[in-house]
Amino acid sequence: MDELLRQATTILRGMWKRRWLGIIVAWIVALASVAAVLAIPDKYEASARIFVDTQSILRPLMSGLVTQPNIDQQVMMLSRTLITRPNVEKLIRMADLDLGVQSKADRDALAENLMSSLKIVNTSRDNIYTINYRDTQPEHAKRVVQSLVSIFVESNLGDARKDSESARRFIDEQITTYEKKLEEAEARLKEFKLRNLATQSVEGKDHFTQMSEAGALLETSKLALREAEQSHEALKRHMLGEEPSLLSAPPREEHVAGVSIPEIDSRLDVMQRNLDAMLQRFTEQHPDVRSTRRLIKDLEEQKREEVKARRLAAAANPTAPMSTNPVHQQLAISVSEAEANIAALQTRVAEYQQRYDVLQEAVKLMPQIEAEFAQLNRDYEINKKNYEQLVQRRESANMGSEINNSVGVDFRLIDPPRVSPQPVAPNRTIFLPLTLLLALGAGVAVTFAASQVRPVFFDSRALREVCSLPLLGTVSRLTNDATKRGERRDLIRFAAACTSLIGAYGAGLLALFLFSVRTA
Repeated sequence: MDELLRQATTILRGMWKRRWLGIIVAWIVALASVAAVLAIPDKYEASARIFVDTQSILRPLMSGLVTQPNIDQQVMMLSRTLITRPNVEKLIRMADLDLGVQSKADRDALAENLMSSLKIVNTSRDNIYTINYRDTQPEHAKRVVQSLVSIFVESNLGDARKDSESARRFIDEQITTYEKKLEEAEARLKEFKLRNLATQSVEGKDHFTQMSEAGALLETSKLALREAEQSHEALKRHMLGEEPSLLSAPPREEHVAGVSIPEIDSRLDVMQRNLDAMLQRFTEQHPDVRSTRRLIKDLEEQKREEVKARRLAAAANPTAPMSTNPVHQQLAISVSEAEANIAALQTRVAEYQQRYDVLQEAVKLMPQIEAEFAQLNRDYEINKKNYEQLVQRRESANMGSEINNSVGVDFRLIDPPRVSPQPVAPNRTIFLPLTLLLALGAGVAVTFAASQVRPVFFDSRALREVCSLPLLGTVSRLTNDATKRGERRDLIRFAAACTSLIGAYGAGLLALFLFSVRTA
């Protein structure tokens, strides 16, 4: 510890020995640094504030119905990518900064300087963007900020719109592709249905259900045919075997209904229809209803008398032709109708039998047909689903684009571009004290270096350790009053030099402060 203290003392005494060199260097460095600080050109800052309004009542109302981009994120990305080389070159032309540019290198240097000096600061919560730029010429700074504000506002999410247009073009291309696929799938389905027309389902019924229904209809038709044949045989037997008994039987009420008298039957039919129409509006006690019933009763009585007269005539003349017998005529008509019904039922049975046979033969091919149809239908449904989704997405994108075009983004210039009246840089009130510290540090460093280059020994021990030679003896210095007075004067001069250095800095700072206050 004592050794370290002794070495430190030796170094300080050596530096004190070179104190005038240090003060001279300090003055030189102080003057040079102050001149450098004063030579730095003043820079003025131009700024502007822009508010980007991305909110609209229409956007939340249309949420879920249309595809809406994230406008806030797009505006933030636009602000971050605004200071690009193309925009800066455009800004240079708009602000007339290229008037003094002579070469491409100068233009590139100017662009690089602008890209490094321009600043865009935003608060993501409020969407307020501040544009700052510093220049030695206030008008240049203001023009640069004004031009950048114009570029920012005119951009208005143009890149985002280009992306939307590209997305819509891609969707349109995909829709066209799927339209062709759907047309091809529909053509294949049409060809398949035409090729297998007989095996197609009807009203959602499969082939086996159709075959079961055809079998049931065939059995029903066969049963109806057998019933018609039995009825036909009974009518023929009745007409051939029981006709005399019918002709000779006493007139009965039920036989009248089976005999046809056209002129009376037509009138009865008209009167019956009129009665039905009147009963829908009137009661049984209405005069028209009672009159109509009386007329119907008279016509029925007239018909009975007519039938009775014809039967009596037939009984009195048994040799009359059978064709004049009304009962026989009625039976003949019934037989003819039964034969026509049998022929129709036979045709129906044959048709149902043919259908049933065709369906039964097609059962062997149904698994393959159904598998092929399922494959075709599955491909068609997939293409149709994708096509419908693409069309829906396109409509949603178109509606979203219309919303963006109608609503858009509102750029509001809160603070127009303005230049600070006082220079914002350099801050000489900070730089000047730093130059004082730099000067003092330079003086101390020079004295330390000089003491190390040309060391001074203040005791015999230090000399013996450095030279490693035997020390024969030492000579002490005796100081008198004149020497002491000289050392004192030297100390006063050194203190005056240091004080004047610090005082000069203080005076300079005071003058700078008074000047800034006066021009404010």
